[in-house]
Amino acid sequence: MKIQRRKFLKQTASLGILSTISLLSKAAYADYFNQIGLGGRDLNTVLRILNYGFGGHLEDNELNHIPPELRKLYSKMYNLLAEKRSSSYADLFSDAEVRALCRIQGINHIGGPMLGDVTPTGVKVWLRTLRPAEVKIRVETPQGKIDFGPVNSTAESEHAAIVPLKGLKPNTHYPYSVMIDGKKVSLPFETSFKTVNNKEADSKRIAFGTCPHRSGLGNSDLFKLISSRKPSAMLLGGDIAAQDRRNNGAMHRADYILRDLQPPWQRFSANIPVYATWDDHDYFDNDLAGIPKGFTDKDRRNVCSIFRNAWNNPDYGASSGVFFRTRIEPCDVIMLDHRYFRNQDDSNRFLGDDQMQWLKKQLIDCKGPFVILSCGTMWSDYVSNGKDSWGTTAPSEREKLFSFIEENKIPGVILISGDRHGARGFRIPRPSGYSFYEFEVAALGGRSGPPAKSEKWDTQLFGYAKKYMFGEFDFNTKKADPEVTFRLFQDNGKQLYAKTLKQSQLTPQ
Repeated sequence: MKIQRRKFLKQTASLGILSTISLLSKAAYADYFNQIGLGGRDLNTVLRILNYGFGGHLEDNELNHIPPELRKLYSKMYNLLAEKRSSSYADLFSDAEVRALCRIQGINHIGGPMLGDVTPTGVKVWLRTLRPAEVKIRVETPQGKIDFGPVNSTAESEHAAIVPLKGLKPNTHYPYSVMIDGKKVSLPFETSFKTVNNKEADSKRIAFGTCPHRSGLGNSDLFKLISSRKPSAMLLGGDIAAQDRRNNGAMHRADYILRDLQPPWQRFSANIPVYATWDDHDYFDNDLAGIPKGFTDKDRRNVCSIFRNAWNNPDYGASSGVFFRTRIEPCDVIMLDHRYFRNQDDSNRFLGDDQMQWLKKQLIDCKGPFVILSCGTMWSDYVSNGKDSWGTTAPSEREKLFSFIEENKIPGVILISGDRHGARGFRIPRPSGYSFYEFEVAALGGRSGPPAKSEKWDTQLFGYAKKYMFGEFDFNTKKADPEVTFRLFQDNGKQLYAKTLKQSQLTPQ
């Protein structure tokens, strides 16, 4: 460890952080080194993460929890993708050795099923197949089995197929199975979904969080706990599966394959609908946005296409970028893209003109009683002085948006955010006397980050760091003044914080 530490300090000296690292205690150093290691882009780091998903520990050097044939398969796929940055899934899955290793293990798909876009009458199911294929979903109902599809996976769709299930009953639980080219897919876990209510229910729940940073997707305790809370959906606000792959499309794909091989993620996303947008690390790299120096518009469009084909979101707000609006029971959900359209040299171009105009139209159209407004980075300026966020990049654009919400008295707006590792809540006071409430849970990966609290943050609600955590909202719309309760949980099941707000508190007067 001493040799490793000296080597690490030597390598980081040129980055200007030697003085900080050398002052760390052994425990703090170990934590810092572990976090840096988990951000690595090499095969060994990725295999450590995969080993964690199969029941190992992130610090394990022996990767003996991964089934040997699966380790061999992923290593082969990773190395093939690393050889050529333009490699597609079609290129990868046409390799003879990859196909042989899949055949030995009985693998005919490399991702999914993943649920998304749940409604009162259905849901969508995403799957990535090994070769172009017909995908059907078989749903078990009291009246018998119903087949939906087929939908073809193609090279153009990155071998992904999204099958819409429609015409089902609201607020109903349905088991389902997947068929590829007419053959049922064998999965090591049960799969089912529940449609949402088409009426205002007494209480409904939405879970959320950001920053798994690949490794968090292997946290079995975390995802079992979220599942046990029975949310209608899970919102993921960025820094999820791809890690600092810049404009190397092939390695973005390698990271999504890693996601889809993690047993905790497989079980969770096959049974709980997920909605996802991105932040800097699954876009290009730390703090990057727009078209950075040395990148091109083609690079930007390519990573956007890879991301879209890797998720199961509702229809997007435009032909480019990753933003959308949906409705999950009593709540409109708007997830924004503050990376794709940003202009680093223009304080009025954080979301871009088109996305901002789209957002205003959506806010006016929201039916209430609540709106979750999601941004991958923080709305407030408290943490890191607003680094890489609205406060330092687009304060005037944020002011216009906040003023628009106040002037139009948009009801029940709740702000959620991420990026700054840890979990924090803030009240954001406005000159009008109204306050926005921000809930930031950037802790799905348990990463170290900026201080969780500060005495200077006089409107802070809570702050926690260095824990695996997720947030949830419970909505009660039967009261005369509807309520939402936020709760913060650690992956060991401990509730760390709770706060109930009335719709009237979240609505400008």
